Amino acid sequence: MTAAAQKIIEFDLPERLACPQPTEDRNLARDEVRLLVTDGAGRVEHTQFTRFDEYLEAGDVLAVNTSATIPAALPVFLPDGAKGVVHFSNRVSETEWLVEIREIAGDRTIRWKGGEEGMVFGLPDQAAIRLNRRFYKEKRLLVLWIVEFIADQTAEAYLKAHARPIQYEKLSRSYPLAYYQTFFSFQPGSSEMPSAGRGFTRELVDRLLKKGVVFAPVLLHTGVSSLEENERPYPEYMEVDPVSAAIVNAAKAQDRRIIAVGTTAVRALETATDQAGKVIPFRGDTELYIHEGYQMKTVDGLLTGFHEPRASHLHMLQTLAGFEHIDRAYGAAIRKGYFWHQFGDLHLILS
Repeated sequence: MTAAAQKIIEFDLPERLACPQPTEDRNLARDEVRLLVTDGAGRVEHTQFTRFDEYLEAGDVLAVNTSATIPAALPVFLPDGAKGVVHFSNRVSETEWLVEIREIAGDRTIRWKGGEEGMVFGLPDQAAIRLNRRFYKEKRLLVLWIVEFIADQTAEAYLKAHARPIQYEKLSRSYPLAYYQTFFSFQPGSSEMPSAGRGFTRELVDRLLKKGVVFAPVLLHTGVSSLEENERPYPEYMEVDPVSAAIVNAAKAQDRRIIAVGTTAVRALETATDQAGKVIPFRGDTELYIHEGYQMKTVDGLLTGFHEPRASHLHMLQTLAGFEHIDRAYGAAIRKGYFWHQFGDLHLILS
């Protein structure tokens, strides 16, 4: 799709649909979440994710993100004594991390927009972070800090011992890290779960493999995702290895469908695709922002959750499928009571 997608869909998300409890607390298997299937021909089908394999064909490629979620949230006190939380996002260097600091306001957290270079925040067990510099010079953008992590152990070991998973608001209790992993979780590094893969089970994957669906693992470590209106995604570390690149290129040469599992897999594959349309091995940070005017080079289908009003990910969905397609799909999802967010339902978009 080209620059035709000039506007983003607008909708009001009912609070009852915004943040469901995990499937484990709703007496559901992970693959029993609902699945909305839509395509460019106007199809709108309501089914269950356990039937996902029925919508794929032999030779289709599923690009799956193998990043595993790490515990990344730690309590802090803000300079005025108010309670806050720091969310670790991405490693910047051996001693520096990108973080977001949020203030606790009742049963939710809000961005803390204070902070000056040199401020030190104590963490549990005598660790600390020092604010080195703002990630964005413009204060109107996402409030992220590059901080120095101060402790007698590595940040990874410290977070594993002391942090908890980043959690959305309105959940009735805290959940263990296992709730934030997917079937494909293998390489720790994501601050927030690549949640489109959460519905997959061993039984479903076995059925897909027996049908002849091909899996192409990619890696993208997701950072904190509290993006607001008009905020573009920031750099995230990713890898596409030579085998997965070859799998995707061979499938494209045979006119097979390349279906990304999650927006993270879209970002990884499109970053690794050169101007000639070939996927090449890639390791490093991606700064790709898929929005109107971008032409998809590799991905032609997407399995994803449902995204908040005005979220930047909606630009990606519209770039893939078009404004009318996504507008129609989201209207149907709200009318039929689909659940949003990381423990919610899923949407298969076929172009």
